[in-house]
Amino acid sequence: MDLKLPITIVDELTETIVKSSGILDLASGEIRNVEYEDYDRNRLGLPAESEDYEFTSGLLTNGSRDVEFRVDVDVLTGRYSVTPSELLELKGRAAKLFSTR
Repeated sequence: MDLKLPITIVDELTETIVKSSGILDLASGEIRNVEYEDYDRNRLGLPAESEDYEFTSGLLTNGSRDVEFRVDVDVLTGRYSVTPSELLELKGRAAKLFSTR
């Protein structure tokens, strides 16, 4: 199954929040097509490289409901991803999020 979902990514710095969007591949945990909102990565670098970087999270949304999850950032490659254990938990939470009631 090839399931890719749009997500919101939030890089939290001490005084700033950097928002971006991307596509989460639920099979591999890789996040692709990351596009920053009001942030110039070419000029400022990866948010995770900043001295005041704290953590990164992702948000999967369906209507007014959402699921927040941890996102890892590889500063050497600039890639965002979800760990296998976090991905397993996220799949269950996403199934509930998208189930009809």
